[in-house]
Amino acid sequence: MASTYLDKTLSTPTNNKIYTFSAWVKRSGTEYNVMLNAGSSRDCFRFRGDNDRLHFFTNEATTGGLATNRVFRDKNAFYHLVLAVDTTQATASDRVKIYVNGVQETSFAVTNYPAQNYTNVINSAVNHRIGKASNVYDEYFDGIMSHIHFIDGTAYDASAFGEYDANGVWKAKTSPSVTYGNNGFFILKDSASVTDQSGNGNNFTVGGGTLTDTLDCSANVFCTWNPLTNMNASATFSNGNNTVFFNNTNERHILATLGMNSGKFYWESKLVSHSGDSLAKVGIESSLHNDAGGYAVDSYGYRGEGGGSGDPSSGRKVNNGTFTNWGSSYTAGDIIGCAVDLDNNKIYFSKNGTWQESGDPTSGATGTGSAFDLIAPVSGFYHPSIGKEASSTATWSMNFGNGYFGTTAVASAGTNASGIGIFEYDVPTGYTALSTKGLNL
Repeated sequence: MASTYLDKTLSTPTNNKIYTFSAWVKRSGTEYNVMLNAGSSRDCFRFRGDNDRLHFFTNEATTGGLATNRVFRDKNAFYHLVLAVDTTQATASDRVKIYVNGVQETSFAVTNYPAQNYTNVINSAVNHRIGKASNVYDEYFDGIMSHIHFIDGTAYDASAFGEYDANGVWKAKTSPSVTYGNNGFFILKDSASVTDQSGNGNNFTVGGGTLTDTLDCSANVFCTWNPLTNMNASATFSNGNNTVFFNNTNERHILATLGMNSGKFYWESKLVSHSGDSLAKVGIESSLHNDAGGYAVDSYGYRGEGGGSGDPSSGRKVNNGTFTNWGSSYTAGDIIGCAVDLDNNKIYFSKNGTWQESGDPTSGATGTGSAFDLIAPVSGFYHPSIGKEASSTATWSMNFGNGYFGTTAVASAGTNASGIGIFEYDVPTGYTALSTKGLNL
């Protein structure tokens, strides 16, 4: 579960009957994801953990405020959320408005609006938290948040903070023309900075946990692990679904959110820890499968050691259930690079920056040192995959281009001609990060 949140006690508001909250968010966890909370009364804006609905809760509306009929379960998507509150409005439904990606939500499972002229706890002179509920409730936000605006005294609609581009995609206005009021602030604009960019000086502090930077944003969504492929419900996800812990029961396997059917892509997997033999595996497979990695005709993996009848000093590659000694063994602390060339149907693996079997990912159709010649995936797409075999545990932390393994930044960024993503080691020429921009190169 996440444990990071931001903290600030606001001052006397311009008008605490009226405010706007705007943020871009990418949800990772399934619990009660709290974006904004004020005071000890649990006035908040959050995703509900029991039903994945977007929920505005106010202590005055004791039966629950508003809860959408729509559910939000996509763990790869960024949502632009706007909460506009004006309790001076005569019509109840005008007192609270919620917008998602520029469109106002109008279908609600719960509708209990504040009374007219209700004095809000949010935007009053009390403690405000971004990413956590009050001290009474250990409810955090698990995921990514950016471009957080708070407006004191004006209820703006979504168009104040976003707009459609030429392709009809909703995008952020990076410097919106708004009036912030006394308590207004603008944080997490271009980095993990809690310094207020509104000019008000309403800086936040990190109240708990570790605030880390990320290149993952609405303009360029990076690949992460997909909890929906956790078939055996044994994996624990953290760090924006970039870290996965597998328990000691049976074979376990996870697929990533983004798929590939052409192009050249690179990512890095760090084996943080393991128990038992080094039976952790990294590779790719068709989105049609969830077979523990390497046991289908279009599933390919690189395992940490030979084990069994193999050479324990060697790694092993696996495809369609066939294991072959290949490359070096690896263990906790090692970083495995994966370069997938779907223009020439090859896959290469590196260990701590050294391509195994003298591999050359830039060799094109020659495929020098490639681990496998790839067939066309049954489903039409290959996805990064990670896992481990039975009777062992494993923790993997991924760098799909964010520049971090867990909460630790890469030691010294390698070269990357594409300019997309930050990696520990040099990205082979012609390869890029698996992200929405990388897919569209």
